[in-house]
Amino acid sequence: MKSRATYAAAIIAVLVTTTLALHAQWVAVARAVSGRIQQMQQKNANGPGGYDVATVVIEAPAQKVYETAIQRLQAHSAQVKVIEQNDKKREVAFTNGTQTASLQANSLGDKLTQLVVAATLDPAEPSATSLVVKSIQNVCIELKVECTLESD
Repeated sequence: MKSRATYAAAIIAVLVTTTLALHAQWVAVARAVSGRIQQMQQKNANGPGGYDVATVVIEAPAQKVYETAIQRLQAHSAQVKVIEQNDKKREVAFTNGTQTASLQANSLGDKLTQLVVAATLDPAEPSATSLVVKSIQNVCIELKVECTLESD
């Protein structure tokens, strides 16, 4: 009976150790890309439609990143207007009058957040790239985190 309990304890210990090691590796990879703003844009060849998305991993809690984004939007209420806000999902939609974007702060760990900003594209309107990337850069500046836009 003791050998069964010992065997079960050993298996549990191996599983827990493996899980912790994998999580630690994943967090290390996320931290390695921290601060690198990646941006992607797709235009519809047949007319209206498409998207512009930018994302960055920030070493800060998701709630703090979200609250900072909300504060930045409120501080610039003359230039941007909040359209919709979901504090539970840490999502906010905003517009500058001609372009509309949404921002989401996703927790990757206790002090690691993926910030995603997306906007729809309309060929008749100016590119939303500056609105999307600038939103991320403003949050990074406020959090005192260095974020740089990756180029090809």
